[in-house]
Amino acid sequence: MSQPWLPPDGVTRTSEVITVSAGMFKGGEFRCPAADALKTRGYHTADPVPRRRERLEHFTLGPFMAACDARFQPSGSPPRTRTAPLHDGLRNWSDHGVKAYEAAFPADPERQLTEVTEPWTYRYRPCGPDPRNAEEYRFTAWGRCLTSPDGAYRELRLPVHRLNRDLPPDGFTAAVALVLAEGTPGPQPEQVRVVEFALFDGRTRELFAGSRAQALARYREHGPDALAGVLDGQEYRPGSACGGCPYLSVCPALRRAPGLLGVEARDRPRRTWSVTNGRNYRVCPARDHLRRLHLPAADSVEREVTAERGRALHAYLADRHGHGKPRPCTVEVPEEWVPAGYDLPDHERTLGALLLRRHAAVCPLRCVGDGTDVRTEPRVVRHDTAADVVVIAAPDLLYRDADSWVWRETKTSATDRRSDRPLLERYPQLALAVVLVGRGDLGGAPSRARVELEVLRPGGADLEIIDPFAPANRTAAEGVLREMVADWRGDDHYEALPGRACERCEVARWCSASANANANANANANAPATAEVAA
Repeated sequence: MSQPWLPPDGVTRTSEVITVSAGMFKGGEFRCPAADALKTRGYHTADPVPRRRERLEHFTLGPFMAACDARFQPSGSPPRTRTAPLHDGLRNWSDHGVKAYEAAFPADPERQLTEVTEPWTYRYRPCGPDPRNAEEYRFTAWGRCLTSPDGAYRELRLPVHRLNRDLPPDGFTAAVALVLAEGTPGPQPEQVRVVEFALFDGRTRELFAGSRAQALARYREHGPDALAGVLDGQEYRPGSACGGCPYLSVCPALRRAPGLLGVEARDRPRRTWSVTNGRNYRVCPARDHLRRLHLPAADSVEREVTAERGRALHAYLADRHGHGKPRPCTVEVPEEWVPAGYDLPDHERTLGALLLRRHAAVCPLRCVGDGTDVRTEPRVVRHDTAADVVVIAAPDLLYRDADSWVWRETKTSATDRRSDRPLLERYPQLALAVVLVGRGDLGGAPSRARVELEVLRPGGADLEIIDPFAPANRTAAEGVLREMVADWRGDDHYEALPGRACERCEVARWCSASANANANANANANAPATAEVAA
């Protein structure tokens, strides 16, 4: 039997109208079910931080929609999407998206469609007492809204970055179809169509096309259960959504860790941060910003074979460690060990199997008692209240040795060469682990608490053990974090640093500075040869 839905302490309901945006029906790891439920029901806190807004636009699809408003809506219509100043990369991406949109949806003389200046909203007023004490329910859908001159046909074009392999959930499609079929303003249509559109390559995918009656039937089949899942969500899911969450100050699931990053910035916009963000920013602030915007990355870089082999090994070990009764890994590795979704050439498959056999000698499951002692790739999220930064980490493994928690990171190498660079500088995630474990953040007894680095090499496995309570380690770890965060925390512009790193930047396509850097590099490369011929 499900628990009754209850809001957290510190919130007040200010509306008896329940408003649900269709995107909430998609769910996913980047949404917080409890926050969505609070928003739909009209709850507010006394201090809805963040107090300051970012100077640059951080809503990736907003500029595209604004450009479409300016280009396609009737003259004099106020744009419904307003944006802050754009980073150069986001401007290039938005321009690319508008061109792809025009190519994907050319004017059709046989079916003239016009843009709707006011998006449709579905409204429903319960006839009797409502279990959620709502006077009215409203559904909205966000996208390009078009209609035929007589209003008999409606079409909603949903912008996405790329088309995913999997279709959106049935509840999402049903809710969008309902908005088109029953939404106001305008006359009720006879036919409706919902189509996804990918800004990256202009591909389209039809999600629904049918009569108004068919749209209502689709909602009756899939909508009510999906709606209950949105409105009655009780799971607090700390993560990237915390950055702009108005309920952060009352969230019972997000743990506070004041001073974790070693900087103070209480007057700055609240942000999220991970070690990956820190690495990207250190190479180029623009790269970090464009990655945070989730702009499409170049597959040649993102899925490069060495990185792909590392991810495949991590996926294999996570599955091996996280399912069934914990058993130490052995040297018996299946011939077809590569998890689904990873495509490795034969030599990388062979190397990967060898590295997995090396892992058996240092498998941490030798120390655990049962499944409650193991956390595979858990999400560790803390709010550094001094910096007003939500820190997100994903250890490869947390496991319990007796009553103490151990943080294990696993790396792979194709060679047996070793670096002299200090571990905490080479792998900053270890620095974050040292500070968290050293503060007692993970709980458990400190007696055996430690941070481990496992490096799998063809010749064997290295296991480095770091004492998080040793003053020298703690000082070094704090320094690494502070150095990674200090400049980023005060940066509002994320300017590009063109150079050699542009050649291996997965978002260089959207960066004008990168294109200029490559042009200059080519010119410089040609200059000596020209001079020599002239001499």
